[in-house]
Amino acid sequence: MRSRQRKLIGAVFMVVFVIVYALAAMMLAQVTALKVESGALRLLIFALLGLGWALPMIPLIGWMERRDD
Repeated sequence: MRSRQRKLIGAVFMVVFVIVYALAAMMLAQVTALKVESGALRLLIFALLGLGWALPMIPLIGWMERRDD
C-alpha cells in the first residue's frame, strides 16, 4: 500500500474515532465524574478522558508514516 493511501485511510479513521470517542467520553463523564464529590478525583477523571484518545492513535500514526516498500 502506498503512503498516500495509508495517510488517507488513517485520516478518515482518526476523524471517525475522535467523534465516537468524544461522544463516549461525554457519556462517561456524565455518568461518573459529575457524580463524584471530590474535586481532585473529578479532575483526574476529566484528564484521563480528555487524553485517552491519544493512546490508540500512536500505532495508527506510526502505520501512516511508514515508508513505501
